[in-house]
Amino acid sequence: MKVLWSLTAILLVSITAFGQGSTEIRYGKRKAELVISQVSDLTLEIKLSPIGDNGNAVASPASDVLVDYPRKVLWQGRTINGGEVTQKAGGLTVRIHASPLSVSVEDLQGKVVQQFTWQDDDSAATSFNTPAPVYGLGEGGRFDHLDRRGFLHPMRDGNASYELATHGAYIAAPMLIGIDGWSVFFHQPINRGNAIDLRNGEGKFRPVAEASEQPLKLLITCWKKPADIFTEYRKIAGVTPMPPVWSLGYMQSHRTLKGPDEMFWVANNLRERNLPSDALIYLGTGFTPTGWNGGHNSFDFNPKIFPDSAAIINGLKDLDFKVILHNYSPPRNLYGASVNGSKPTDSGDINHFWGRHRKVNSMIDGWWPDGGENLSAESRIARHKMYFQGPLFDKPNIRPWSLHRTGYNGVHRYGGWIWSGDPSCTWKTLETHIGVGLNHSASLSPFWGTDIAGFVPTNELTGELYIRWLQFAAFTSSFRGHGRTWHLRLPWGWNQGTVGPPESSIFDSENRDATYKKGYPYPEELRNALIEPIARQYLNLRYQLLPYNYGLVRETHDNGLPPMRAMWIHYPDDPVVTNLGDQFLWGADLLVAPVYEKGQTSRKLYLPKGNWYDFWTNEKFEGGRSVSRQVDLGTMPLYVREGAIIPFDPVRQYTSEKVAGNTTLKIYSGSNGSYTLYEDDGSSQDYLKGVYTQTLITWDEGKRTLTLRPVHQNGRKVISRKFTIELLPEGLFRRVEYKGKEVSIKL
Repeated sequence: MKVLWSLTAILLVSITAFGQGSTEIRYGKRKAELVISQVSDLTLEIKLSPIGDNGNAVASPASDVLVDYPRKVLWQGRTINGGEVTQKAGGLTVRIHASPLSVSVEDLQGKVVQQFTWQDDDSAATSFNTPAPVYGLGEGGRFDHLDRRGFLHPMRDGNASYELATHGAYIAAPMLIGIDGWSVFFHQPINRGNAIDLRNGEGKFRPVAEASEQPLKLLITCWKKPADIFTEYRKIAGVTPMPPVWSLGYMQSHRTLKGPDEMFWVANNLRERNLPSDALIYLGTGFTPTGWNGGHNSFDFNPKIFPDSAAIINGLKDLDFKVILHNYSPPRNLYGASVNGSKPTDSGDINHFWGRHRKVNSMIDGWWPDGGENLSAESRIARHKMYFQGPLFDKPNIRPWSLHRTGYNGVHRYGGWIWSGDPSCTWKTLETHIGVGLNHSASLSPFWGTDIAGFVPTNELTGELYIRWLQFAAFTSSFRGHGRTWHLRLPWGWNQGTVGPPESSIFDSENRDATYKKGYPYPEELRNALIEPIARQYLNLRYQLLPYNYGLVRETHDNGLPPMRAMWIHYPDDPVVTNLGDQFLWGADLLVAPVYEKGQTSRKLYLPKGNWYDFWTNEKFEGGRSVSRQVDLGTMPLYVREGAIIPFDPVRQYTSEKVAGNTTLKIYSGSNGSYTLYEDDGSSQDYLKGVYTQTLITWDEGKRTLTLRPVHQNGRKVISRKFTIELLPEGLFRRVEYKGKEVSIKL
């Protein structure tokens, strides 16, 4: 939005008269104290605290959700003297009204951007305006395309809700984004009994009864442009660390195992078939009869599967794979300020729980902490913290990585990724998950993904569904094959004639065909020779885009923007994209339109204003309109913004593989453009010390000149390298040598 906003909020709180010219503040039928603080030029903290029996304002419980952000008190009081108080805060105007008690923070034009209201009853519900679509609220749950309005959103987690089959796990996050210029985070009270009600044409934050006796604390941002939402949230919730570069590669998960031979059968096939991949993930015993360990919450290797754990893991690493292990059933009261190497006896202390991981952790590269829905929000954060700080404590200069099924606001700063849980393998699930990922990425954590093709098999699980889902997953942060009938989650699994180890489901979906057991795919689907080469094509593409993707996660580190972005983030003034939930942007420059209907041969999509290139044909299209793209099984529509510069690497089989050939800089000409190429060692914490390079690459359309210029190379020696330049749509190729000093080439 081009209108310059200042923050706006109106607080309306129930009041009673308190002497001549004074009004007493009340919250939920109790006397209360109101404190309004300025966090930044765009963000305010509003806190409403009941007065305790001792005459003091009730203190907020300790919380690890947000960081200790700076704030300046603008106004604090228990009564309002006179009719109104006006407070300037930079470009903001804050008005506190006495009757009814309200606090308004207005934009430069005096427009009210948001309004909060407290009724004079025991509910302590907070009402707010929702005239335009509202996004966010975490993962799963109900929405219309992307819009959360019209539904009740309980603040509880669950992997067995009615929406599980199509929407995946439900991870509540009280972060809402109004596309009319505001975002709000309801920080406290925190309780899984709370709810956010977006029915009846307005919004209401409803704390559960016992939580209403605690202070209410919310933070409201009034943004000038959508990117402000993420930079402001970063100020209060913290910085996302850089993940290891290998986490951007493909990961192959396993379930029921026969033994080491099957593990190496998978690993060797991936390498021999030239199917790029970086990590192998092993499920624990419990959800399968023969997993890597002795059962839920066990950290002992299963001797039937890992008879010599060190030799097996070293053998997998000799094939250049990272190894990730599953864990389930954490202590319910998990807590702790930090992992510090102490040895407490309390099983809920993260130092005690991490101590149980330590021996196995010395051998592997990452963790898959499953479940956790029964944990409180603070315990979920403690769990993410433990899987970040624990590995760093034991291996101080190696970036940790973990994949979780649950979380809460704030977990992003502990580097935990989240996937969508255990949905069913249906076309509707694939379609729905586009919106699920967009809302999740905007309001919970920036790095998200799914089980490719879904988790619970149905008769809709075919090679076609698998490959369409894999195409989509190639443009999500977590790119992982996993699910029941796990041999069908192997890129070559659809031409083996078998579903692999039989597995039953306690979460049978309604979409079962009684003529075939457990909804497994029909036998005629299991000889599809088309799937593997298409899978290889998109695996290759994922690895070719590695420098672009690694730049996206650096952007997340720097400003909070997630890699997967709803169209409105970059096109807020285009009404067509306001609630567009079946396509998205991967970074600012790539438009992704997944194919989510069975047998689809044409995909209708919308190109925003400007010119766009078809990635596959390099044909240029005028934007601001819908187009229909013909698709075969191997084609998912991808478009590139005119003026974009996309770094494109040679194909490699794993992210650290040294390969011959140059990085190609693809210039999509027609407009001036720029791109900052980010590079570091991909594995250590040295980037926090400034040890990385950034090269600014600019394209001058009028002069037809490409320029490379160093903007940061502290601590890293720039080795002379050659780039291949590809100018599109002409298909003109040139080469340029870059030695860490500015160089230009005319095309």
